[in-house]
Amino acid sequence: MGSSGHLGEFLRARRARLQPEDVGLITPPGHRRVAGLRREELAQLAGVSVSYYTRLEQNQSTNASDGVLDALATALRLDDHERTHLHELAAQRPRPHKRPPVERVNAMTRELLRSLGNVPALVVGRRTDVLAWTPMGHALLAGHIDPTAPDHPGQRPNLVRMLFLDPHTRELYADWDRKARGLVASLRIAAGRHPEDALLASLVGELSVKCPEFVALWGDHRAKPCVGDSFRLRHPLVGELTITQQSLQLTHSPEQSLVVVTTEDNSPSTDTLELLGQLTAGVAGRRTLSHR
Repeated sequence: MGSSGHLGEFLRARRARLQPEDVGLITPPGHRRVAGLRREELAQLAGVSVSYYTRLEQNQSTNASDGVLDALATALRLDDHERTHLHELAAQRPRPHKRPPVERVNAMTRELLRSLGNVPALVVGRRTDVLAWTPMGHALLAGHIDPTAPDHPGQRPNLVRMLFLDPHTRELYADWDRKARGLVASLRIAAGRHPEDALLASLVGELSVKCPEFVALWGDHRAKPCVGDSFRLRHPLVGELTITQQSLQLTHSPEQSLVVVTTEDNSPSTDTLELLGQLTAGVAGRRTLSHR
């Protein structure tokens, strides 16, 4: 997952997403040999020469100005997240992969987790590794996994890996397709910001080999952070419920986020979540005693 080639791949994927009529171009009837806009059509919309745009798409030019990138972003109808991603890709220079330091949760974040009590929550690192979770976060989203796994860097659950490769997690999300698109789009942003991250490259490589569904979503090059969304869950202990997951950036650890799960007030899902807490409270209590 080296940085070389990512800009061209992103431009081609976004160009293929648009049709001439989407951007006000009138084309003669007949078969078009390419999906989406042609290079010359996009170059015309952005006000750059076809030869220059072709060099960008073929990764033969590394000095695109902010003005050119903004013009391309406007022509491609990119949203704010995709526009930022485009600028980050254009700024990349080939660098060797390196193993990053182990991600750790600081004391303030652990205090925050403890203060949440029975609220399902987890701390997620930049590669979507679970760095810590509340007992209810574990019970709701990964009760089949060792609850102490986040404390051991080599055993930490990874949300993207679980979603694509863990049958329990795939079954948990009734809205699996939408959840998968969102997580992959968020991982794309991390890849754009950290092209040298060897562990992130390894994760993408593993999923690319093992899961065709991941390959298709990764190749789409969507880039959007997971901020908040609602999902229907099929929990093995308590059945169906609808939750909202909100991801909050931790200001003192900007590459980590706090994912908090809530339910609509006075809803059946709230009752279901409370039932899960009752069913798992005894297990959590015995586990706490066993670790003293």
